[in-house]
Amino acid sequence: GGHAIENSLGALRMFYALGVRYMTLTHWETIDWADAATDSAKHGGLTPFGEDVVREMNRLGMLVDLAHVSDGTMSAALRVSRAPVIFSHSSARALSNHVRNVPDSILLRVKANGGIVMVNFYPAFVSEALRQHEESGQARVRAFRAAGLDSAAIADSTRRWSAAAPHATLAQVADHVDYVRKVAGVDHVGVGSDFDGITTTPDGLEDVSKFPDLIAELLRRGWTAQDIRKLAGLNLLRVMSEAERVAGQGLAGSR
Repeated sequence: GGHAIENSLGALRMFYALGVRYMTLTHWETIDWADAATDSAKHGGLTPFGEDVVREMNRLGMLVDLAHVSDGTMSAALRVSRAPVIFSHSSARALSNHVRNVPDSILLRVKANGGIVMVNFYPAFVSEALRQHEESGQARVRAFRAAGLDSAAIADSTRRWSAAAPHATLAQVADHVDYVRKVAGVDHVGVGSDFDGITTTPDGLEDVSKFPDLIAELLRRGWTAQDIRKLAGLNLLRVMSEAERVAGQGLAGSR
């Protein structure tokens, strides 16, 4: 996340010089210049310095990643950025109402921006039923703690609650891919599994060996070979090329 630059465009430039080619503006927590999806909003999106960060990323040719950021930060970054943005691992909020997912209004702006939304496989981002189950489970834990239940009893109850959770499926991941395509277009969807960051997976998408099964499901739904090529990499390569083109125009931050 953007916390790594410690409020310094110089540090951002250093990371670029070391080979970094994209940065997620926030991770789980709101930082001094950008609001995160999973923390309290303090800035209404981006501060003026946050806007400078986006401009400097454009100038460098570093991709602006809006996974993890608040709706306000999404909107502000899309307003400021002259290069296509990415959502490196986010799904469609219309199908699972999680703050980490992308609302339709932003999907439409990603299309206009030329960016890409890369669908996340995290089960609660994919399945609305599971998201609701997890949300109610978290509420149960808070209630147990408020009632003074000991940690062992809470852990036992949580295990039993988790065992009864609905499962996300490969077909539901395909639903998200289809939905992003429907709203933003086939040129603006990709795969951002988050396999290196998640501890549970949808049934049928347990690891990278299952990618052919996802492709087969999309082909069954009428995707063409060229559509699949775009999803599997061509869309992201286009975004990278466009970011480099914008960088050649010499846009800059002010600090």
